[in-house]
Amino acid sequence: MDWLERIAALRQWARNGSRAPHKPLLLLYALGRFQEDADRGLRYTAVEQDLQRLLAEYGPPHKTTPAYPFHHLTSDGVWEVRTDRGPGSPGSGVRDLRETGATGRLTPDLRAALRREPDLLGRIARLLLDLHFPPSLHGELCEAVGLDLEPAEAERFAAARRRRDPRMRELVLTAYEYRCAFCGYDGRIGTVPVGLEAAHVRWWAFGGPDEIDNGLCLCSLHHKLFDKGVLGVGDDHRILVSQRFVGHSPAAREHVIALAGRPLVGPQPGASPVAAEHRDWHARQVFHGEPRPAAGV
Repeated sequence: MDWLERIAALRQWARNGSRAPHKPLLLLYALGRFQEDADRGLRYTAVEQDLQRLLAEYGPPHKTTPAYPFHHLTSDGVWEVRTDRGPGSPGSGVRDLRETGATGRLTPDLRAALRREPDLLGRIARLLLDLHFPPSLHGELCEAVGLDLEPAEAERFAAARRRRDPRMRELVLTAYEYRCAFCGYDGRIGTVPVGLEAAHVRWWAFGGPDEIDNGLCLCSLHHKLFDKGVLGVGDDHRILVSQRFVGHSPAAREHVIALAGRPLVGPQPGASPVAAEHRDWHARQVFHGEPRPAAGV
């Protein structure tokens, strides 16, 4: 059995390119718990709050419940649920899962494979991360689910997936003249830029192309906030700041809240600005809540 193919083929609710990382988040959480204690099941009432936090922080902008993946992941052959009544999930209702003592765990075949192949857990985790989340979030997401991964080795299953264009970073940074499109930061050590990254507006994992009109040159801070849905880009190429963001320090006000309504820095004349289709995808699938009014309005 090819577990990587099975993981890559997880059935997910989808409409118009919508993000639905509910099952991947549950699986990453289960892998982290397996690493900690391979024999322990995950009782829904004990892990519900953890899963809810993961969905709130790394899931789509609209509200959802961890009961959905806890029940529906059983259809993919990698997850099983038992209740006080016996094997089988009682359904996707929160009340049903709570009142029946529902407990989930990886299937026996998958647990056996993870014990038999020491590197399989890391390969599955990296596949889930790569297919469903941008690289800027991989490290903190591993920490959030308690996964301890070895440094990534060359993936043997890469042939089945799109390959990234290695020129993307240089093209995007050049288009924006090596300045953060949000704050103008342009730090270097000698001639080498530091803390500047090429951000995909529409995530690569969701069909976003490695092209300048899907990229922004961002400093590390604003790249992370952009991928977390705190920041966005409006139809007029001005910066959006989510009303859900809260920060009272001078640094938070200066580096985030004060950006609301500012025009992007760049790109230089002749370079393609962010395409409307990619801005729209980010606004629907990543940006959280409503944008703040422009500073001073």
